[in-house]
Amino acid sequence: MANIRDIQLRRKPSRMTEPLHYRTAAELAAEIRAGHLSARELVTAQLAQIERWNAHVNAIVTLDADAALAAARHADEEQAHGGKLGPLHGLPIVHKDLFATRGMRTTYGSLAFAHNVPTESALIVEREQRAGAITLGKSNTPEFGAGSQTFNAVFGKTRNPYALDRTCGGSSGGAAVALACGMVPMADGTDMGGSLRCPANFCNVVGFRPSIGRVPVWPTRYLFGALTTPGPLARTVADAALLFSVQCGPDTRSPLSQSEPFEHFARALERDFRGARIAFTPDMGGLPVHDEVEQVLRSRVRVFEDLGMVVEEACPDFADADEIFLALRALAFETSWGPALDEHRELLKETVVWNIEAGRRLTGAEIARAERQRSLLCSRVSAFMRRYEFIAAPVNQVLPFPVDDEYVRSINGIPMRNYIDWMRSCYYITLTGQPAISVPCGFSASGLPVGLQIVGRAHDDWGVLQLAHAFEQATQAGLRRPALPEETGAPLKPP
Repeated sequence: MANIRDIQLRRKPSRMTEPLHYRTAAELAAEIRAGHLSARELVTAQLAQIERWNAHVNAIVTLDADAALAAARHADEEQAHGGKLGPLHGLPIVHKDLFATRGMRTTYGSLAFAHNVPTESALIVEREQRAGAITLGKSNTPEFGAGSQTFNAVFGKTRNPYALDRTCGGSSGGAAVALACGMVPMADGTDMGGSLRCPANFCNVVGFRPSIGRVPVWPTRYLFGALTTPGPLARTVADAALLFSVQCGPDTRSPLSQSEPFEHFARALERDFRGARIAFTPDMGGLPVHDEVEQVLRSRVRVFEDLGMVVEEACPDFADADEIFLALRALAFETSWGPALDEHRELLKETVVWNIEAGRRLTGAEIARAERQRSLLCSRVSAFMRRYEFIAAPVNQVLPFPVDDEYVRSINGIPMRNYIDWMRSCYYITLTGQPAISVPCGFSASGLPVGLQIVGRAHDDWGVLQLAHAFEQATQAGLRRPALPEETGAPLKPP
């Protein structure tokens, strides 16, 4: 019977020269399939990188190294016996702590669920594991994913690896940080008002918000919710597409799920963009945007011109978007987390209580008005997109802000009205249902990451991935890595 040592003795010499922890998921998968690398070696390398980094940034909050090594050993044995290998075979992953994971502590970032251990996994976790991914643990998130700043009363703050005194964003903040630090080659997350895009932007990685229904949600209290979607995070667009191809596809339990087969998203990303039209909007139609963010974005517009695209500065009419989003977000919080408020009010953070209670105050007429306004908004944007195939816009309106600030209070001297007001550049796109991605764009003068948001036409998830890939290849901004504090002489900032 073949064992791990036999596999190692038969292994062909590897052509990999970079550290394992920063190789792409696609490269690692190919190395494992070719017999150059075992799943156990890869998991061991990732656990070592977690040991180096996690105490500095607090990205992975639940870790089961023994189970991960056992799963890797099983994966290697299965390969040695000629078993069928999934597309993610042997690749380590962490699941956002909003996704139920069977047998693994899942807290939703809330004291109300601090000791919760599910008996079944979310559909997205099942699909990733069925494709061969090896679960290492859970990534940090704010309570119930509320707010684009990753902290909670269970595990504390997650820090930005490029500047430990700054936030990593949220709510998929732990996932983005784990990727940036080389702890894992891929991770999953969710996005309502920017929770895949914002932390990717702040951490110089890729976060893709798919069209609603591409990645079905199960189980859920809000089966017909049309604001939040799961999706992939990775260090490259190709890796995000690889993970997305596993996550997406129909499920009979999800009436919003789309039927397009996953194979559609597992192809080469190259495309000729000559003649395609893209609208560049540095401020989403008049939102306050930090000067350094706009400077970085404007410095990269030439990339689209070099691709042969027609670039025009233009923006859809997002009138009423704030009123619509606040109403529908409040409705979603009451639907999903109202029972938690009834049972554990004293354990929930103030902003979560505010959101749920705002949902309870909504009248039928207010909900109807929000839905009518959203329909009109989507019609205006659809008309705009008949001229433009893509929109290029800021992900966040600010640079990563101090980690001790719960949220941004003002931008360019303009006060923010609530804890999500600074995220309008993301949640405006949420309302239209269009696919959108955050791809590394560059760095501020102070060395903080700035991402670019690329938005596509309705249901054109593939086109968004293709353009993001072309932009990524042209800029190479995503190759800049954070340095450990001991390598820079910076003081350790414990979580």
